Amino acid sequence: MTTTKTIQSALISVFSKEGLEPIVKALHEQNVTLYSTGGTEEFIKNLGIPVVPVEDVTSYPSILGGRVKTLHPKVFGGILNRQDNPSDVQQMEEYNIPQIDVVIVDLYPFEKTVASGASESDIIEKIDIGGISLIRAAAKNFKDTVIVPSVGEYALFLDMITSGNGATTLEQRKLLATKAFHVSSHYDSAIFNYFNTDETILKTSIADGQILRYGENPHQKGFFFGDFDAMFTKLHGKELSYNNLLDVDAAVNLIAEFKNNAPTFAILKHNNACGLATRPTMHEAYTTALACDPTSAFGGVLIANGKIDTATASEINSLFCEVVIAPSYDAEAIAILSEKKNRIILTINEVELPQKQLRTCLNGLLVQDRNNITDSKEHLKTVTATTPSNQEIEDLLFASKICKNTKSNTIVFAKNNTLISSGTGQTSRVDALKQAVEKADAFGFDLKGAVMASDAFFPFPDCVALADDAGITAVIQPGGSIKDELSIDYCNENKIAMVFTGTRHFKH
Repeated sequence: MTTTKTIQSALISVFSKEGLEPIVKALHEQNVTLYSTGGTEEFIKNLGIPVVPVEDVTSYPSILGGRVKTLHPKVFGGILNRQDNPSDVQQMEEYNIPQIDVVIVDLYPFEKTVASGASESDIIEKIDIGGISLIRAAAKNFKDTVIVPSVGEYALFLDMITSGNGATTLEQRKLLATKAFHVSSHYDSAIFNYFNTDETILKTSIADGQILRYGENPHQKGFFFGDFDAMFTKLHGKELSYNNLLDVDAAVNLIAEFKNNAPTFAILKHNNACGLATRPTMHEAYTTALACDPTSAFGGVLIANGKIDTATASEINSLFCEVVIAPSYDAEAIAILSEKKNRIILTINEVELPQKQLRTCLNGLLVQDRNNITDSKEHLKTVTATTPSNQEIEDLLFASKICKNTKSNTIVFAKNNTLISSGTGQTSRVDALKQAVEKADAFGFDLKGAVMASDAFFPFPDCVALADDAGITAVIQPGGSIKDELSIDYCNENKIAMVFTGTRHFKH
C-alpha cells in the first residue's frame, strides 16, 4: 500500500484566519471537500467556496455557547480510522462516517489572553478543548491523516500540497505530527503553569530555538531558547555566539542594579565586570570604566544605563569590543559604532526577566528564585565604633552591586563610584582579596580611602587585616560568621568602618 496519500477531504476549525485563504483556495482547486464550523465556516463561504457545516455531519448544532462543536464520534471517527483496517473500514460505512484526510486547527490564544491581563473567566474560555482534541487525534493517526496544528505550519502545508499536487508523503505527515505534539504539549504546559501553585513541579516549553554557530567551544553544539527580539533590537553586527549571550546576560543583570543611577557604564569580560563607573556624563563614565582595566576590556561586552552619545561612541570606536548595549543611541553614535562590521550593537528594551533561574545539575535541573535583593542604605547595620562617611556608604553600596554580580568567591574594591579592582571566582576569599590588591597595583590605583565589598562573611580577621594594609577604610559584608567579633575587633582597633547587610550574594 502506498504511503503517499491524495487529500480528498479537510476539516478546518481555526481561531486565526491569517494565511488561511491561499490554503482554502488551493484545496478547493484540488477538489477537496471542506468541512468547517462557526467563524471559519463563514470565512470560507465569504470566499465563495463551498463548505459543509460540521452540524450536517453530526446532526448536532454548536452547543453550550460554542464549547461543543466538533466533539462527536462522526468527526473523530473520520480522523482516527485506520484505512488499512477492515474492521475500521466496515464501521465507517456502517455508521456513515465521512473520511477526513486533513485537519487544520489554530487554537484559542491562551497565552496571549493571560498576558493581556484578562479576567479569569475570559482566560478559562480560551482553554481550547475541541481544537486540542482534533490535533491529538490527527497527529496520532499520521499514517493516514494530515494535521496542520497552528498558523505557524500554514506555509509549510501549502508548499506540500502545491508541490505534491494535493498529495502528502508519510514523512511529511509524520513531520507535521511532530509539530502537532509540540503545539499540544506547549499549550498544556502554559495552562498548567497558569493554575499551578506547587513549586516542586516544573514544566517549561519554549518554541523556536535558535541554532548557534557552536556552544562554549567549537566542538560543542549550541542553541538559544528564548525571545531575544523581545529584549533587544539588533542594530548592527554579526550573529551572537553562545559566549556572547552569556556575557550579554551578565551585563544586563549588572546594569539593572544601576538603572536609576546617574550615567553608568560597565565593561564585562567572561561574565564579570572589569570596569564600571558612575559619572555626570556617559562619556566620562565610559572613559573611567575603561581605565579600570583596559587590558581585560579588549574583546569585552559594553553596556550603559542611558543613551550613548556621539562623544562616547567615538571613544568606544577605538576599542575592539564584541557587543555594545544601551537603551538608546544618538543617530551619529550608531553610525560611528557601525564602522566595525562585526561589532554587535543592541538596543535593550523594557522586558521583565524571569523570576526563576534554571541550570542543569547532575541528571536533572536546579531551580531557584532570582536574587532580587539589592543592598540599600536601609539594609546597613554599622557594627564598628567607626561609622562610614556618606561618600563611603555610597561607595559601599556601589561595590556591593558589583559584588552581587561577580563570580564567587569575590572581593570588590571601589572608590568615588568607580570599580578599582576585583578578585573573582577564587577558591578562597583571601585569594580573591590578594588578586584584587595585585590588580589595583598593576594598574596604578591607590587603594587608600577605597572601600571593600565581600559576597559572604569573613570567617577570620585575615581579610580585613589585608584590606587595612592595602588602605581600605570601610567594609561591607553580610555578616553571620560565628567569629564575626574577631573581624569587628580588628576594625575597631584600626579605625575601619564596617557594615553588615544580612544578605549573602553568592554567585557560583
